[in-house]
Amino acid sequence: MASKLPKILIVDDEPPFRRVLRTGLPPHGFDCIEAGTAAEALAVFAKSRPDAVILDLGLPDQDGFSLIQKIRADSLTPIVVLSARSDVEGKVKALELGADDYVTKPFDMAELLARLNAALRHGLQAAGETPIFRTGPLSVDLVKRHVYLGTTELHLSPKEYVLLRQLVHQAGNVVTHQQLLKQVWGPANVEDVQYLRVLMGQLRKKIEPGAVTPSLLVTEPGIGYRLLIRPAEGVTPQ
Repeated sequence: MASKLPKILIVDDEPPFRRVLRTGLPPHGFDCIEAGTAAEALAVFAKSRPDAVILDLGLPDQDGFSLIQKIRADSLTPIVVLSARSDVEGKVKALELGADDYVTKPFDMAELLARLNAALRHGLQAAGETPIFRTGPLSVDLVKRHVYLGTTELHLSPKEYVLLRQLVHQAGNVVTHQQLLKQVWGPANVEDVQYLRVLMGQLRKKIEPGAVTPSLLVTEPGIGYRLLIRPAEGVTPQ
């Protein structure tokens, strides 16, 4: 089952550094995938579409500057450089090519986490999203991937979260059955609407418990579903 946690691509040719990050990031709510070369990183990036990249500049097949350019050619995915290079020229070049932040080795994990979360927030804003989406009593933290009903945190399955996030992306608009099936289950399952109905039923029980008529997650008969935009209620826990 796929995780709903933010996925971080670690690109570093030194296994000890990858191991440090692979151990240090998950307790703070991240999933990790790895690459040891630029070529491997591009292949993993294309396949997995991570939420952010932590990048070392000193790669064996090409420098990290080239990798930043290639990622930026078609993606706004946040990039945090983590490098032993501390020269101002290198930092400026990385940032000018599109890196979101630059951290030098040796590094403090708390600082890296703070910069990574900031980059994720900026990435959402660059994509036209707000880090925290609110409608009625529902709040969705798109950076930490937490969902609240009022001040109570909801525990969604990975597929429930993906479904909700797709509706958040197009809040107020109808999202078709086929669009949702493709995003949640992949392109091979765009015809089996029953899967979607069952998952939507599970999500509604958590977001609108006891509601006879849904007031947030509404059905557009024969077409799809819509997440309604309503005045926010309550305060999301920080």
